[in-house]
Parts: sequence; C-alpha cells; structure tokens
Amino acid sequence: MCRSIKTLREPYTSDVTDAEIRAAALQYVRKISGFRAPAAHNAEAFDAAVSAVTAATKDLLEHLVVRSGPAAARLTGS
Repeated sequence: MCRSIKTLREPYTSDVTDAEIRAAALQYVRKISGFRAPAAHNAEAFDAAVSAVTAATKDLLEHLVVRSGPAAARLTGS
C-alpha cells in the first residue's frame, strides 16, 4: 500500500525516532485520504488523524515482542 513507509521495528531498524514515526503516520494518512496537503476545511481532521496514527504506532512498537535478532537477545539475557 504505502511503499515509501519503512519498517520501524527491530531487527529492520533500531533507535526509531519520533520524527520517523510521525513521517510514517503522515504518509499513511496522505495515502488513505488522497490528499498530500488538505484544504483548510479538512486540516483539523487530517492533523488529528496523523496524531492518532502516530500515537497508535508508538504504542504498537512499544508492545511488540520480536523473538529473533537483537531484541530477543536483550529479552533472554544472551
């Protein structure tokens, strides 16, 4: 769907920044809304959606359990 959105979880990347998460959320909202930049009358809804997707993405990344790669080593103490 959004080929320009990169994978933000380990082992694909580490030390994901808030800016990277927001950029992915923005790309997602742009794709599903069909707007690169919304008209003034849609800006509030657009910005709210980007914020909601950003928050949901942060929550998802914080709660994912990856069973291989660097994260698994930290979890098992290896």
